[in-house]
Amino acid sequence: MKVLSIQSAVAYGHVGNSAAVFPLQRIGVEVLPVYTVNFSNHTGYGAWRGPMIAPDDVRAVITGIEERGVLGDIDVVLSGYQGGEGIAEVIIETVARVKAANPAAVYACDPVMGNARSGCFVAPAIPVLLRDRVVPVADIITPNQFELGYLTGTEPSDLPSTLESVDRARELGPRTVLVTSVERPDREQGTLEMLVADDEGAWIVTTPQLPLKANGSGDVTAALFTAHYRETGSAAEALARTASSVFGLLEQTLASGQRELQLVEAQEHYAHPRMEFEPRRVR
Repeated sequence: MKVLSIQSAVAYGHVGNSAAVFPLQRIGVEVLPVYTVNFSNHTGYGAWRGPMIAPDDVRAVITGIEERGVLGDIDVVLSGYQGGEGIAEVIIETVARVKAANPAAVYACDPVMGNARSGCFVAPAIPVLLRDRVVPVADIITPNQFELGYLTGTEPSDLPSTLESVDRARELGPRTVLVTSVERPDREQGTLEMLVADDEGAWIVTTPQLPLKANGSGDVTAALFTAHYRETGSAAEALARTASSVFGLLEQTLASGQRELQLVEAQEHYAHPRMEFEPRRVR
């Protein structure tokens, strides 16, 4: 499997491509990383250095890849944090070029814009571009609950309202929606859930909620789920593998006492997930 991943990169820590590439490689996926920013660290620190990559420069990198004649080998286009406003059009163009070369390729969009605790942390135009231009051309999207609400103009909270929001998201274009953090009030205390829906049904998985804020965990989740889903064709199996791997990563990060994901140290959780969490069919 080959994945063209258009995301941010940081030198210190693990977000964007700096979070997604290694786990994918560890499970045997060939990754072609294209950067939208090249920062010293993620913006959660409040200070960072380095450039936002101009859309024409991102486009030039992709054109160079195309000139090597490899777009027909790409199975998945994956996008995450976009940086500047012009990146959306570059991504849309790239998806069209890849699918022209390989009609079986899919586009997975992680619509990064914010979360319920922090609100939006991207430029004001980005959420609108994601909703109106990017998400409609995606096959798979992996929003958190906050992002799902923005994309659909709803307020998902309990399971029925979250499923309704997922249905509205699928009406925008994507056939598969993974909600990476479902925090419904009636869930078991001390747990966190992920939910996925596609044409075959909907499933939810429950894991313990660990007491840490882990920048980049959503990027790892989107990457692993997309790869497993592409490989197996089963949303439930991809959800089970991803939940196990990401929980193992977070558990090991918490035990380390470090702020940044212990991405390399936790690599066995990607290669050999313990599969301790069983998805439950909810539709």
